[in-house]
Amino acid sequence: MARSFSAAYKSEPISGLASWARRLAVFSAIAAVASIAIVRFGFLEVKPALYTFFGALAVAGLSILVAFAGFAAIWQNGSRGMSRILFALMLDAIILAYPAYLYYQYRKLPAIYDITTDAIDPPRYEAIARLRGTEGANPAAYAGLYSAERQRIAYPDVEPISLDVPAAQAYDAALNVVKKRKWLILVDRAPQPPRREGKIEAIARTPIMGFREDIAIRVLPDGEGSRVDLRSSSRYFDHDLGANASRITKLIEEINEQADNIKPAKKQPAQPKALPKTVKK
Repeated sequence: MARSFSAAYKSEPISGLASWARRLAVFSAIAAVASIAIVRFGFLEVKPALYTFFGALAVAGLSILVAFAGFAAIWQNGSRGMSRILFALMLDAIILAYPAYLYYQYRKLPAIYDITTDAIDPPRYEAIARLRGTEGANPAAYAGLYSAERQRIAYPDVEPISLDVPAAQAYDAALNVVKKRKWLILVDRAPQPPRREGKIEAIARTPIMGFREDIAIRVLPDGEGSRVDLRSSSRYFDHDLGANASRITKLIEEINEQADNIKPAKKQPAQPKALPKTVKK
């Protein structure tokens, strides 16, 4: 009986909707991976690559609709293809999961792209300023006090770093963190007299799409210790989805850890004063 039922089931035609759902899901995955590769390796400008990515997401959404239609057809006429529908839905879920999370961040967080620990006098871009002068890129100048107010409300923990080590050692700690993250360093200028300010400029890239995001670090002496200010801003788009604030928060933690591992310089013991020579009369 079981064998005859299996043979009868295998004789049923495969649902065309199920096959199309799988084809659309596979095409969506290929298009999404291709668009990511285009952005990361710079084959095209950012906008055309993004249009390709959004098109891939639209195809994944269409695949889900076709999959549900195929499920309804299979339920009614008993045709085969359920495995194809499940495969399509699983692949579509993988493709759409991260964009759905980003959309949640877009709705939840303020539309700002420039985060700094010093909104009054933020670290300035020097070498990076030339790279942000291209078409479609955000300006190198700080976004302004309106952005600073929105940052203060959304990210109150973004504050300057106060360290109990001299500026030179604070600079070394910050530079070690940047090198550990393997960012592209454009400026690494230690605080040396007569210039009191230490400066680091670097370029980071987002994990998946590889969008370039710019970082500036300023180190200044502050009494016997030092103060470190950070700035991180997206080169493209007016909403960073919280990436820059997250980057600065992690930098603050890592720079503090690096500074804690720095051993304070040992003070040389004071030399005893030589006794004045007495002249015998």
